[in-house]
Amino acid sequence: MVRDAVLGMSDGLTVPFALAAGLSGAVASSRLVVTAGLAEIVAGAISMGLGGYLAGRGEIEHYASERRREAREVKDIPEEEEDEVAAVFAGYGLTREDVAPVLKALRARPEAWVDFMMRFELGLDEPNPRRAVTAALTIGVAYALGGLVPLAPYVLTAGIDSGLRGSIVVTSIALAVLGYVKGRFTGSAPIRSAVQTLVIGAIAAATAFFLARAIT
Repeated sequence: MVRDAVLGMSDGLTVPFALAAGLSGAVASSRLVVTAGLAEIVAGAISMGLGGYLAGRGEIEHYASERRREAREVKDIPEEEEDEVAAVFAGYGLTREDVAPVLKALRARPEAWVDFMMRFELGLDEPNPRRAVTAALTIGVAYALGGLVPLAPYVLTAGIDSGLRGSIVVTSIALAVLGYVKGRFTGSAPIRSAVQTLVIGAIAAATAFFLARAIT
């Protein structure tokens, strides 16, 4: 859920921020920026949420498919599956003779054998059956919340220039904080992650702003 929230909020901060900055370089109405920004947030949240749902469903279906295949192989070609088990343990320096008791025990427990193959041969853990729905809601809500940050200054200020300046300040802070939190959870350097996230958002917004200004 943390990964999904970071994904949704990262895009939610960056895309509406770039849109608002781009429109600020092309129009003189804060109301138009807010209207377009809200429309983008709704569309983006739905799109990101559906993408998270489909990804979650894909994980569940992939796991189920691989489990059915492993169950067939354990039943139809147990000798080859034993060789694969032995190969897993060989990676830890154990010989076929060392793992013979394990092979015997697994033959007596087909379900446990399939569990072993899923985890140690394929590296797959069983997904939470609610994963798809949870991912969709988490990503979609995080995207919407993130998208409101760069638009807030346009709502609270009258001029588009002051709205843009306020949006730059609050969104930069939010991007840096988000990058720092992401770094803490992923194990990478938090400061570097904060800087990277901030730079990506700044590049996207600056490109949109100057492109819109050049076109108009």
